[in-house]
Amino acid sequence: MIQEVLVTTQNADGIVHIAPMGVHLIDDQFIILPFRPSTTLDNILQSKTAVINYCDDVRIFAGCLTGRRDWPLSTTEKVQGHYLSSALAHKECELLRIEDDETRPKLYCRAVHSVNHAPFQGFNRAQFAVLEAAILVSRLKMLPLEKIQSEIDYLSIGLTKTAGEKELEAWNWLIAIVDQHKQELTQA
Repeated sequence: MIQEVLVTTQNADGIVHIAPMGVHLIDDQFIILPFRPSTTLDNILQSKTAVINYCDDVRIFAGCLTGRRDWPLSTTEKVQGHYLSSALAHKECELLRIEDDETRPKLYCRAVHSVNHAPFQGFNRAQFAVLEAAILVSRLKMLPLEKIQSEIDYLSIGLTKTAGEKELEAWNWLIAIVDQHKQELTQA
């Protein structure tokens, strides 16, 4: 199973990095697969820890892909690090082993501490649309523009019907990046 989460890591200087990722869950292990080069990868290799944040504020997912990375943090209890203050839950993880790869190494981790902060109320269609659009934005250079546009068009239907202020704000950040990408392609 793949869970869409926010992974927080920190370097030796204590600088926290937040990254949206699809993390694989197999039995009691989390497999984090960052692409090279990656701040997340560098931080986990250095600290041997990561924090998996479960969050329903889709602005954080969109924000990380659009240069908005300043989100309130709280200090973890069992590993050196931080979790998102708005997380509904978080898992503090230690690195167990690495399957190295030139492009995308597999980092096998296990949770050493788990905390539930608030109940999950479910996602509405707009939150889903923002998550999917964020994934598209993360792959702008990998996917054809036609595919991206057709997906955005479809996702906007659910967004229009169910979005609140947070979802609209996150969506607009992502669409601005898509529009910028389109403009760059037409000028090339």
